[in-house]
Amino acid sequence: MRRMFSRALVVLAITTVAALGADNSIGTWKVNPAKSKYTPGPIPVKSLTAVREAAPGGVKVTTTGERSDGTAISTSYTAKYDGSATAVAGTGAPYDSIAIKQVNANTFTYEAKNTTGKYHATGRMVISSDGKTMTSTSKGTDATGAAATLTLVYEKQ
Repeated sequence: MRRMFSRALVVLAITTVAALGADNSIGTWKVNPAKSKYTPGPIPVKSLTAVREAAPGGVKVTTTGERSDGTAISTSYTAKYDGSATAVAGTGAPYDSIAIKQVNANTFTYEAKNTTGKYHATGRMVISSDGKTMTSTSKGTDATGAAATLTLVYEKQ
């Protein structure tokens, strides 16, 4: 009985570690503008694709797309899931720094800001239970300092 309990405890510990270490955000995700919302409108992007790759202790994200005004979006960063800020390279994003924390395999929180401007947003990313949809909701201030909320609905490619 004691041996069976010990084995069950070891299996439970391994399963827990594997579940906490999982990251269901890995893959290629494309924004569906029709399902996304921005206040004040209109939504600031025409198209947006995020490629999320596993990195030690975090994620490498490469984003490409087009803003509503025709400006190209091309950014990348590699962030740890410890909440520490990391620089965002490239053009087209309103932020140049991001910090991410992993809550569980399907949920992440983040803070994005422009270190020399007024843009600042905090948000949450949630992957659906079927793994086909990722919803990113954020609120904060836009580049002009006005209050803004954004919900981007991504579909897994």
